[in-house]
Amino acid sequence: MPSPTFILYSCLVLVNLVFVAAWIKAARGRKADLRPSAGDLAIGVGTNFLDTLGIGNYAQITALFKLRGRPADDQIPGTLNVGNTIPSFFSSMLFTTAISVEPMLLMCMVLSAGAGAWIGAGLVSRMKQRTIQVFMGVALLIAAFFFTLTNVGILPPTGTTMGLEGWRFVVAVAANFVFGALMCVGIGNYAPSMALLAFLGMHPIAAYPIMMGSDGVLIPVASLGFLKSRRFAPAVAVGLTIGGVCGTLLAFPLVKTLGDHLTVLRWVVIGVVAYAAVSMLRSAMRAQTAIAGR
Repeated sequence: MPSPTFILYSCLVLVNLVFVAAWIKAARGRKADLRPSAGDLAIGVGTNFLDTLGIGNYAQITALFKLRGRPADDQIPGTLNVGNTIPSFFSSMLFTTAISVEPMLLMCMVLSAGAGAWIGAGLVSRMKQRTIQVFMGVALLIAAFFFTLTNVGILPPTGTTMGLEGWRFVVAVAANFVFGALMCVGIGNYAPSMALLAFLGMHPIAAYPIMMGSDGVLIPVASLGFLKSRRFAPAVAVGLTIGGVCGTLLAFPLVKTLGDHLTVLRWVVIGVVAYAAVSMLRSAMRAQTAIAGR
């Protein structure tokens, strides 16, 4: 029987190859402009730099999209996922090889997240714009809440183990299924993963390979649904991809050296994310008012 590590890496490579093939096919059929702007590239670099350091990037990207007014709200979830697929593959390979987590736990959590994303993407790709705005606004508030808990020292408690057994193993795998589905509406999985694993007694650093490995499978799985529905901005996604790979490679050597120096940066992120959450929910309220006034 193949080892859990072999199964994990095989899945990572396979789903990402399928994603690349599907994106090429979609690009040829759509004949859309794939030239990203300098802003798209900059967002990719900056947010994936933060993501690699453990701050996350979905909430920040959404906030920046709202601040500049593009892409359209209903295209944000798809653009997030399609644009972050390749950078997440790089992150997953880097972190799963650099930080050792119990192989069976890592494999099961990664595959569980992928299954959650498959279900979640199918639901999100059929949602109306106002529904997406509400989900994204709530998702941003949840992200800001987790960031605040991290900054004030409530999250996470200190753990020591790099693996789980018994009911803790089952809880972790089941929860990662939910996190995978929530990624499709813009709730990044680092903060919830770190909270869960720390609560179950794992070392905080264990969240890195589990979260990055999960992203390496669940994001391309989710993106296949968005490629099919075409609810994403192609040029913006290309910018996130190119910039994201650069940001990931720049940040990776710093992961074990920054420590508490990220606290100030997290407070800035909290402010930006909170603004975007309010903006998204106000857009949803305006849409509802317009419908009611007809």
